[in-house]
Amino acid sequence: MSETFKAYVVNQQDGEFSKGFQDFTTDDLPDGDVLIKVKYSGINYKDALATTKDNKILQSYPMVPGIDLAGVVEHSDTPAFEAGDEVIVTGYDLGVSHYGGFSEYARVDEDWIVKKPKDLTLEEAMIYGTAGFTAGLAIEELEHNGLSVEHESVLVRGATGGVGTLAMMMLDAIGYDVIASTGKDDVEDNLKALGAKEVIPRIEDYDKKPLAKRQWQAAVDPVGGSSLAQVLKQLHHNGSLALIGMTGGNYFESSVFPFILRGANIIGIDSVTASMKMRTKIWRRLAKDLKPDQLHDIKTTISFDELEDYVDKVLQHDNSGRIIIKFDD
Repeated sequence: MSETFKAYVVNQQDGEFSKGFQDFTTDDLPDGDVLIKVKYSGINYKDALATTKDNKILQSYPMVPGIDLAGVVEHSDTPAFEAGDEVIVTGYDLGVSHYGGFSEYARVDEDWIVKKPKDLTLEEAMIYGTAGFTAGLAIEELEHNGLSVEHESVLVRGATGGVGTLAMMMLDAIGYDVIASTGKDDVEDNLKALGAKEVIPRIEDYDKKPLAKRQWQAAVDPVGGSSLAQVLKQLHHNGSLALIGMTGGNYFESSVFPFILRGANIIGIDSVTASMKMRTKIWRRLAKDLKPDQLHDIKTTISFDELEDYVDKVLQHDNSGRIIIKFDD
């Protein structure tokens, strides 16, 4: 393939910062076993931060951001894939230290690639993206640690964010009663339409007692921070909390009582380096039992040319749901 294609490049060298579209050929792409024609990508908050000066996301320059992509194999140097295969790539070093999804073509190692399940479209794969994969992984781990539809409700914190919204929708799809927690006003009707049984305000770190009234069998927590301790104190016996993010802060402080008197568990969710066996399992579940009926209701589809406008919206928190980039055929 000798013709040029378009990629979005961020560069910072010798104090000079630049970003914008550039013309590439496949010779400009990094090494890898499989060349993919990208059909869809998405804009995550991590991707938006990667386009800013002095960001802490990118590990080398120049870089093509985009931690998610879905597309069709154009060429393969490995028997594991062949031209025409529909594939998904999320996590690993994609869009961080290896050119990512903000490009019409990408080249990656075979070990990073998941074959798209037949009951999922490429567009749906990117409505999920890393956020959906992370939410699915959290549910899988919680179920492994005793989460059951026969027990009490499940708390989802940060319910208007990408991971929170998708976790809420998936849990509802498989029969759980979901309590959605958010600090945003005027979103109750929308959250209930997407699967929340009840919507409660943001949980604050206000109770200094070592234990509190039991409320939930489990929690999905993209928030973290000091208020995480309050959630732990309100889990039922042998309840688990899947810790995903830190939008509320990096640290929390807790007594030992939730752990030794109620058997509470904290499960760390690492979606970046999850094993391929687990990735394949989660993507199959995302195509089947975890797939919400309203999945398409949370998407905004844009063209590649609109990327910068929507990155700005994400940086300003002036968006909702998932922003999906659809590349020209």
